[in-house]
Amino acid sequence: MKVIKTSETIEIPTDVTISVKAREVSVTGPRGVLKRSFKHLQVDIKKIGNKITVEVWWGTSLQQATVRTVCSHIKNMVVGVTKGYQYNMRLVYAHFPINTSVVEDNTCLEIRNFVGQKVLRRIKMGEGVTITRAEKAKDQLELIGNDLEQVAQSAALITGKTKVREKDIRKFLDGVYVSEKGVIGDLKPVV
Repeated sequence: MKVIKTSETIEIPTDVTISVKAREVSVTGPRGVLKRSFKHLQVDIKKIGNKITVEVWWGTSLQQATVRTVCSHIKNMVVGVTKGYQYNMRLVYAHFPINTSVVEDNTCLEIRNFVGQKVLRRIKMGEGVTITRAEKAKDQLELIGNDLEQVAQSAALITGKTKVREKDIRKFLDGVYVSEKGVIGDLKPVV
């Protein structure tokens, strides 16, 4: 069943400017600029005053669901340019200590001696993501960036590169796992 009109509105904070042109949204804030294209979705995005309105006319249930998705993406962009996102990852090992080094101006991670292997694993961070070793905790990495999807994808690449293969994963729990994630300064533990 089609609904005549589905819409949702977002308030724009005072320290953020948003520009919309042809379903391309650009969000500017104190931490930088994020841009995203929604041309693959059939939605209307309008800026009226200090509000963004996303609407779908004569949409099916799947097209109506895209309204909230677009609004969530824009809200994540606003939080990214005002506060930023951070993921904390812990190095977990039983016998062979995992050696890590951050290279290329904090944009690339090198992992050595994973489960005693001689293989060098290089993981390049996403665009705008920096990685550092934590000062206060041993064997912890911090990924910081404005774009939530880039930070999360970088963390997933690190976890995927340190997956134990051809062994019993109930016994070999070694790897690099996300321990905390959220907005910078307000991290929540991952259960």
